Amino acid sequence: MAEMFYEDDADLALIQSKKVTVVGYGSQGHAHSLNLRDSGVDVTVALRPASASWAKATEQGLKVAAIEDAVKDADVIMILAPDQFQRGVYARQIEPNMRDDAALFFAHGFNIRFGYIKPAAGHDICLVAPKGPGHTVRREYEAGRGVPVIVGVEQDASGQAWPLALSYAKAIGGLRAGGIRTTFTEETETDLFGEQAVLCGGVSQLIKYGFETLTEAGYQPEVAYFEVLHELKLIVDLINEGGLTKQRWSVSDTAEYGDYVSGPRVITPVVKENMQAVLADIQSGAFAERFIADQDAGAPEFKALRAEGENHPIEKVGPELRKLFAWSKPDADFTEGSAAR
Repeated sequence: MAEMFYEDDADLALIQSKKVTVVGYGSQGHAHSLNLRDSGVDVTVALRPASASWAKATEQGLKVAAIEDAVKDADVIMILAPDQFQRGVYARQIEPNMRDDAALFFAHGFNIRFGYIKPAAGHDICLVAPKGPGHTVRREYEAGRGVPVIVGVEQDASGQAWPLALSYAKAIGGLRAGGIRTTFTEETETDLFGEQAVLCGGVSQLIKYGFETLTEAGYQPEVAYFEVLHELKLIVDLINEGGLTKQRWSVSDTAEYGDYVSGPRVITPVVKENMQAVLADIQSGAFAERFIADQDAGAPEFKALRAEGENHPIEKVGPELRKLFAWSKPDADFTEGSAAR
């Protein structure tokens, strides 16, 4: 059984006694910063002076400073810049300016696990990773609830890294829901695998193949969209609420029977073998090397793949159908189409 932590396992006063700098103000950055502040923590948001997020963070009542200045007096530095930028930000702006005993926190272990960031021995290196997007982390905190977190310590230089990590997790609301003890290696490898094999890559490819199968057989694209994409949320919500058993209990007997007899015909043992190959690439560092090399070159492969995905026929049908959903509220930060990026 995993080792679990809850609010009574952490001392909020510990993080309240520290100066915390959060580097970045994106999805996770804004949630961590606002939740920390509302938990009585002295928090500063660290940004590039030209960042569009500077005004937003200031308007929300947070202290904001250039990265070099924000890290100088910080006891705790939470690095929430995108994975591909963390290495450069750390080398140029954080490492030369931070204190020798500052604790370094991450919400994803990528750069530590694969050695792109190698802090000196005097730093605590901690992981506090909410298992949900930042907007949910913030919303649940404001509602008096929390999003589960996983917590790990890679390097305990002070002898107090675990209490500090748990205190931070409590301050962002994570221990209201519960925290699970992990390692940087386990978090990174399972997170990348889940994204690639199931949650993002696997589901996206399954949706596209389903859509193509129906439209190539002569069915209307709009109907195909509803059957293989739109209704997916209904199924996922049921799974989230009660696992596969509740999903199967909630759908019709016809759907449940089809689940049992046809699911294994589509997702065959070959798929599991392919998943094992994906996991092997993650564990060996091959995926990380491919991703970082592409990013360092200006992301030509990434951009080409994004454009290919956005040009799939299902992405042409979707925007028009979603206009019919009067109850749907699009995210203010999202604009459909690559031209906006």
